[in-house]
Amino acid sequence: MANEVETIKTIEEKDISVGVLSRVKDLEKQGGLQFPENYSYQNALKTAWLMLQETTDSNQKLVLNSCSKTSIYNSLLNMVIQGLSPAKKQCYFVAYNGQLQLMRSYMGTVAVTKRLKAVTDVKAFVIYEGDELDTEYNLDTATLNITKFNPKFENIDITKIKGAFAVILGEDGPIYTEIMNIKQIQSSWGMGKSYGSGKSKAHNNFAEEMAKKTVINRACKMFANTSDDSDILIDAFNKTDVDIETNDTSTEDEIKEKANSKEIDIDVNEDTGEVIQDAEIIEDAKIPVKETIKKTDGPDF
Repeated sequence: MANEVETIKTIEEKDISVGVLSRVKDLEKQGGLQFPENYSYQNALKTAWLMLQETTDSNQKLVLNSCSKTSIYNSLLNMVIQGLSPAKKQCYFVAYNGQLQLMRSYMGTVAVTKRLKAVTDVKAFVIYEGDELDTEYNLDTATLNITKFNPKFENIDITKIKGAFAVILGEDGPIYTEIMNIKQIQSSWGMGKSYGSGKSKAHNNFAEEMAKKTVINRACKMFANTSDDSDILIDAFNKTDVDIETNDTSTEDEIKEKANSKEIDIDVNEDTGEVIQDAEIIEDAKIPVKETIKKTDGPDF
């Protein structure tokens, strides 16, 4: 009987992996996909499959048995299209109501953005009381530019954060800038279930990193959806947060009830309904996720 189970799993793995690889190669031939130089989607698929073999849903059933074959295929395909690596914690697999979904992490969002045309890097900085920051509105490009930023070491204090900004860089300098004051950042945090009235431990102890994550996520999502990059890549980018990032109460209740048994911290932007704090593990998180993610004393930055 055990041999039969192993045989069935082996056949399913081969079937799904071959299907994903075949689709990816077709997209490559059509010119719709380009991968990072050191990215091996074969290795990423193998790593993902090993993780899925140990991932259980809220009923302690293996997701490979409880989730539909189509949803498993689509999750793996979305992972590969974005050039993400689960081994690097760039993405996580979430079982929700019998469907497997891929959730991109903060690090994954940065990685995908760096794949977009003309993008060389993504940077974020926290603004503290006493720091000098000057901005200028460019009438020709209709953009807000930072003309001066003079941070001072002695000003660093997580209780005195005034805001944060993120810059998407190209070969010739900044090509997109996002600035948020602390009220905007906290408003985004406030939509997350783990934040609550007393904040999560991550927000209390790592406020500067949380602020940078918030502004980076907003910058990357705005830039990606206004770029002229491959529709295939952008579609996978947006599909990554489907259902999980909604702020609909009934859906959130279903996620708590039916998603995987491990927990993560998720913050939702009140304006867009998008996840601000992506799949980072903290002790007092409220929304469940996958079993194979290891719990730590603080989030991975």
